[in-house]
Amino acid sequence: MQCELCPKLCIIEPGQSGDCRVRINIDDVLTTVVYGFPCSIHSDPIEKKPLFHFLPGTNILSLATVGCNLHCLNCQNWEISQANPEDTPAAPYPPEKLVEIARENRFPSLAYTYTDPVVYYEYTYDTAKLAHENNIRNVLVTAGYINPAPWKELLKFIDAANIDLKGISEDFYRNICSGTLKPVLDALVIAKASGILLEVTNLVIPTLNDRPEQIRRLVKWIRANLGSDTPMHFSRFSPRYKMRHLPPTSAQTLDTAREIALEEGLNYVYIGNILSAEGQNTYCPSCKALLIERSGYTILQNRLSKGCCPDCNEKIYGVWQ
Repeated sequence: MQCELCPKLCIIEPGQSGDCRVRINIDDVLTTVVYGFPCSIHSDPIEKKPLFHFLPGTNILSLATVGCNLHCLNCQNWEISQANPEDTPAAPYPPEKLVEIARENRFPSLAYTYTDPVVYYEYTYDTAKLAHENNIRNVLVTAGYINPAPWKELLKFIDAANIDLKGISEDFYRNICSGTLKPVLDALVIAKASGILLEVTNLVIPTLNDRPEQIRRLVKWIRANLGSDTPMHFSRFSPRYKMRHLPPTSAQTLDTAREIALEEGLNYVYIGNILSAEGQNTYCPSCKALLIERSGYTILQNRLSKGCCPDCNEKIYGVWQ
């Protein structure tokens, strides 16, 4: 039996699972064994996703199941993303229960995150649809490794996404992530065209994707294909999983990445996983005024006026309260 959810198109023998570990051929029926059984549920600041242009200062109910269809050597959540479902504690939380929790605790939005919502697609889809019907917004935090047809169906109920563009070369995706580049680029373009609020993250890994020419190529692609208003996050790498031999990304490297992105015409460029004097703030692309001042995930001030710069009235890309 062939799974058509992601570009790996796994051929799954009876009793076996696909590459993601959680989609299994049971008696010739392709079954997701994690539906309604998250291994992690938390309340997070929306800025942790990271989303800086979507309901800033709010908390978001975040959840994940085990499994992932990529196997990044640097994965920060490898204990659950690379785990087998039978080996990981989980509790029953059907879509109705998640929406009930969100409503009772006044969460304005739900996040499908931590591992990758692509592999628990049906759970994400049903929950997002029900949340949408109850005026609760939906956020994806994903690597975007999914085929176009199911991706377009899911996006009908999604309000915002942060998609991880891990590198801009085929070799990087094959050697570091066990994937391929083009499907991710296609998913980014489809997401932007769908009209959802889109932000992009790139984890800057020393010696692998941190050269200035690599950064420049990546941000040029983003500007040409997603537009200059698409927020870009450069995140600091910390030694994890199978990449404990590499050093953390330096602050100077991240500052350089941000400078390159601004030089290439991106309007909103951020630095993550490390404190930065300016790298977490939102500035007006027109008059350069400070609009939202942040320290880590904390908002110190928000000067936006109805989604516009209060000084020059420039409309700022985002979904604002």
